[in-house]
Amino acid sequence: MNALIRVSLRLVAVCIAAVALTAHAQQPITLHGAVQFNDDHAFNKALVRFEELVKKYYGKPINFVLHKNSELGLEKDYFAYMNQGISVDYGIVSPAHMSTFSKAAPFIDAPFLFRDLDHWNKVLDADTLKPVADEVSAKADVMLIGFAGGGTRNIFANKPVHNMAELKGLKVRVQGAPIWSKTFAAIGMSPTVIAYDEIYNAIQNGVIQAGENEAAGVEAMKFYEVGPNINMTQHAITIRPICFSGKTFKKLPPDLQAAILKAGKEAGVYGRQVESSQDTAKLEAMEKAGKLKRIPFTDRAAMKKAADPVMADYAKEIGADAIYAKINSM
Repeated sequence: MNALIRVSLRLVAVCIAAVALTAHAQQPITLHGAVQFNDDHAFNKALVRFEELVKKYYGKPINFVLHKNSELGLEKDYFAYMNQGISVDYGIVSPAHMSTFSKAAPFIDAPFLFRDLDHWNKVLDADTLKPVADEVSAKADVMLIGFAGGGTRNIFANKPVHNMAELKGLKVRVQGAPIWSKTFAAIGMSPTVIAYDEIYNAIQNGVIQAGENEAAGVEAMKFYEVGPNINMTQHAITIRPICFSGKTFKKLPPDLQAAILKAGKEAGVYGRQVESSQDTAKLEAMEKAGKLKRIPFTDRAAMKKAADPVMADYAKEIGADAIYAKINSM
């Protein structure tokens, strides 16, 4: 009898272990995202929509954890984590932070690349940026699965700037991609690269006089407190790729991979609609609240004329001249 009991207990133990292993194997996949901003920001809304669409198209249990308010650092950190396949599986990252792997990536977000929002949308809808996405995927192992953005960037400063003469020598913070320093220097400003989270203090302490950003960034980072003059240069329209770690993607089942690719493209379109539509509204609301003042800028055409030769030379230098020509022809 004792032998029979022992055999029965062993069988029970084996069954329990098998059930535990099966349960463990069936644990829902968890994907971690990251964003620098809070729930109100367009980037956050785009990533929440991405989550909703993946769940819809995948149709199976899956968990998402979105780390907000720079909990996991800044966008440059997210991209490094996705490249390494650790901590962050998806996020929205400025192309400027991809320059280590692709010289062409920051070019798609360069100043004076797009004439207006209509031109910008045509370029994105035509899949014109696929060669850049392919290069980033091959060299950084990070996939660009959708294109959000749509904010029109202006120069915020501690003084009003109305024209090119008043821009001359302006100490302005720019993104790390070389094209930003080159174009702003050609226009006559004095550009310097400073980390995004250090801009506020740099203006406050007199290290720089200005920065440049879209309305959502000005609002989220309270740049209006140190640079209340929003000089309406309208020098760029942002492109913010929704990125996904290639190392994570390769480990996922095919049906989830398909859901992620479909959701990424649609969430990018949604993010563009959100940000481009709320851009002017945000500026108007902040101005009405007395937080900032919009300063008309009369020399945008002159700015573009000064920047165009630099853009053309840089496109040729980094092998993006074909993309540049295609964008200009649309």
